[in-house]
Amino acid sequence: MVAGLRGILPVLPTPFLDDGNVDEVGMKRLVAFALDKGVDGVVFPGFASEVETLNAVERATLLKIVVDAVAERVPVVAGASAADWRDVVEHGRVASSLGIRHLMVQPPKSVGTDASALIDFLGKIIGALPDVQIILQNAPAPRGSDLSPQAIVEIVNALPQVTYVKEETLPAGPAISHIIANAPSTLQGVIGGGGARYILDEYARGATAAMPALEIAEEHVAIDRALVAGRQEEARRIYVRTLPLLVLQAVYRMRLTKYVLARRGVIDSLSVRAPTPELDAAAIADIDANLVELGLVTPEAA
Repeated sequence: MVAGLRGILPVLPTPFLDDGNVDEVGMKRLVAFALDKGVDGVVFPGFASEVETLNAVERATLLKIVVDAVAERVPVVAGASAADWRDVVEHGRVASSLGIRHLMVQPPKSVGTDASALIDFLGKIIGALPDVQIILQNAPAPRGSDLSPQAIVEIVNALPQVTYVKEETLPAGPAISHIIANAPSTLQGVIGGGGARYILDEYARGATAAMPALEIAEEHVAIDRALVAGRQEEARRIYVRTLPLLVLQAVYRMRLTKYVLARRGVIDSLSVRAPTPELDAAAIADIDANLVELGLVTPEAA
């Protein structure tokens, strides 16, 4: 697999058929779309994949489809979070059997926020999977544990196999600054989350990658390329154009992602399993207006 995590690494949604079953053909099309838009890697499964609604067989089947479709052109990050460290290990073994070496793990809230307990939890996983690199996902409450940057620094100092941190607490910026200023050399990077709604601040503070949703991947890639090249004004112009849609995405989540991807001809069904707000006519009109503004659909098609 390709090594190193930099740039735009979207979390792939899980496409479902209208009957609620997973859409394996749709999964391949999502990967093709992501690669066509120039992403630097892909993540599956994650929160945006409705991971909590997938059983172990579905996860494994879809992850293999992703790996086969990527064909080593970019890194694949496998989400492996679970309430029990043994289940994380099982997810990690599936990923390792497919050649994946980067596992994203959010410690469960039951472990708490004390660094020593978190080191113990992650240490058991690393002990069982010594060849993997861990991306420590720090999501905000209520879904995540809202770990302090001080605890994260303790963890990465104690566990060199934790080579990345995905920091998406609110606000993420000060936490990113603290982690980068105090982390050991074994930490290879901090990755932004939050749907790329804060990407300018994250990159300004030293983040080297972002994990947004997929629906406007080319816009996020363009922001990344501009920032890396030092073209901050260009990056800000693109970011400002995307922000109205990203604000809506924060509310409607995977329903918006799937609606946009369907409008763009990537998937066929809008089916979701996770509980999310419905898109009514007014919301759809707002989304369509933003897609026209971004040049992703024509006014006639909206």
